[in-house]
Amino acid sequence: MNIIVSGCAGFIGARVCEFLLERGDFVFGLDNMSDAYDVRLKHHRLETLFERERFSFFGCDISDNPRLLSACEEIKGFCEGGRIDCVINLAASAGVRQSIENPWIYYSTNVTGTLNLLEFCRCEEIGKFVQASTSSVYGENDIPFSEDMKTDYQLSPYASSKKSAEGLCSVYNSLYGIDISVLRYFTVYGPAGRPDMSVFRFIKWINEGEEIVILGDGEQKRDFTYVDDIAAGTVSAIRNLGFEIINLGSATSVSLNEMIDVIERRTGKKANIVCDPPHPSDIRVTLASIDKAKRILDWDPLFDIETGIENSLRWYNANRALAGSIEV
Repeated sequence: MNIIVSGCAGFIGARVCEFLLERGDFVFGLDNMSDAYDVRLKHHRLETLFERERFSFFGCDISDNPRLLSACEEIKGFCEGGRIDCVINLAASAGVRQSIENPWIYYSTNVTGTLNLLEFCRCEEIGKFVQASTSSVYGENDIPFSEDMKTDYQLSPYASSKKSAEGLCSVYNSLYGIDISVLRYFTVYGPAGRPDMSVFRFIKWINEGEEIVILGDGEQKRDFTYVDDIAAGTVSAIRNLGFEIINLGSATSVSLNEMIDVIERRTGKKANIVCDPPHPSDIRVTLASIDKAKRILDWDPLFDIETGIENSLRWYNANRALAGSIEV
């Protein structure tokens, strides 16, 4: 298949590209190389992709529609018959707290960017679209979070922007018949992860002997989901489903304190924890119901928190010069 992946230099995007390449697809990656965090990490991820002959990279911001259309026209020239089979939209301005400081960029990328890609699919009659969403759309809800729950009350501009993107996907399926899978990712972690996320930060701080800053008491719980499980679920969604919203999570909730304990045991180092007041946009507990993903994607997560942290630590130690110098 000829597949466009936006956000290909991102944490999840790069791993999805690797999974697609492994199965023999031709992958055309889009990324604007945003400096929301250290761009060296994005270049590090791309280095692996550039080694693969079926991968092509195009510098592009999906919220810039003329540039997006230009890149997509160029991509069509590489495809037999000019045919693109699927678009996977993993480009996003991510992060709950940062979205409160700059909500405009979140809506530009997450809503306008998604609309631009959907319009491209409509005009080119591309039959399959996979949209990355987030567990943040659930807000403070009863656990486990299931796809049929009401999601009317988001707690951040980030969550609201992703909910808006979900609405656009529903409209484009209804009006134009595009087959669309919306995937609500739960807290994703793993090697070469985002440095603003807790797993990367805690691994770095514990390894470097720095204070670990926790917002709250550390008993808040997250459904930490390993990046390979997320990538496998995303690739599994490239099938005819009509319109579906699907949770991808580990179905296990782990507190920050428990996660720190795993890192301490794996490194043999003790964390120096400092607790600051909780942030009002933070959800207390997240936990995915994944019955739907199991049923319609034949998907089941394989990695527990112990294995995932071990793999993350292995990457950190193998790339110490880069990882240790990244600001978190």
